[in-house]
Amino acid sequence: MRFFKITAVILVLLVGAYAASMYYFVDENKDFKIEKEIDYPIDKVFAQFNNLQHFTRWNNFFTSSQSIDIDYYTPYEGQGGAISYVDPKNDTDGEMFIRYENPLNSLRYQLFEDRNENPTVVDVQFKVVSAEKTKITWNVHTPKLSVLRRVENFWTEDRFAENINKSMVNLKNVLGNKVEKDHQMASIKYDSLMVENEEDKLILGINVSASNKKEALYKNIVMNYSKIYNYITMDLGKKDDEFGFPVLITDADNYKDKEVSYFLGIPLSKKIGVTDNNFNFRTINPSQNYVIYYKGNYEGRIRAVQQLIQKAKKDEMRFGDIRQTFIERPIEGQEVNMKLSLSVFK
Repeated sequence: MRFFKITAVILVLLVGAYAASMYYFVDENKDFKIEKEIDYPIDKVFAQFNNLQHFTRWNNFFTSSQSIDIDYYTPYEGQGGAISYVDPKNDTDGEMFIRYENPLNSLRYQLFEDRNENPTVVDVQFKVVSAEKTKITWNVHTPKLSVLRRVENFWTEDRFAENINKSMVNLKNVLGNKVEKDHQMASIKYDSLMVENEEDKLILGINVSASNKKEALYKNIVMNYSKIYNYITMDLGKKDDEFGFPVLITDADNYKDKEVSYFLGIPLSKKIGVTDNNFNFRTINPSQNYVIYYKGNYEGRIRAVQQLIQKAKKDEMRFGDIRQTFIERPIEGQEVNMKLSLSVFK
């Protein structure tokens, strides 16, 4: 019995010492600032922060869990925007609000975690560094913690900084695809032959052999595009602004063959685990391309392909595969809007 009394006294003393040290030496809340720069214009960046549907697609706080369920409340964008979330696997829940918005300048978020009545307040400021670069500053004010929980303040800033680092990687990937799409749409000049340098791409898709009879090939492309799109969005959980335009890769002159072999896929920013053996990754290496944008029925693309091949032969260039990038998703019975690229080299 004496042993238990001594143990109890020691525990009381230890808890008292701990509580006293927390009370006198550790702040009840924490304030800190984190700054980052990103190579995208301020209007593109701000739109990813003031729309909570966009925000939750790249912010690591939400993307790091596969079991999190998010409800969005109107207005989805700007001051008054709100969400609630539940993550049963990690036993967490909470609410987040946009309390203030100064367009293209600043936002204030409030985050209530696990029924805590005191929110984490995050003021985010945006500053133009150049036409293509934006500075983002997070000013974070954490809620007051009880004496026994103040030890959490030792790692709060590190945890928040790690989340921002991972989120910035995700944001760059989202904006990279979004800005690329916007630029391509804005720069289209149909039926004009151009020369472009293309960077490397990583594409997830499938290998296909199909009949080249009238309309049969395009129907086959539409069907397989749906398979790939559904797999990427439903099975892999990717959103439309997280990947690029669909690309079909095939031999340049196989439009004359009775059967066509092609690879159809959708560009992703990085390799991820794929459990379905029907899908595989393919890398497109950097190349110089002869390019034509074409709009019309799918069979009509042949004339554009012939123009590219004739140009390559005239310039005494060797050529490889032709890539058909669908600027608008292929839909049966509708015209195509595509970019035809023929890789050329000496």
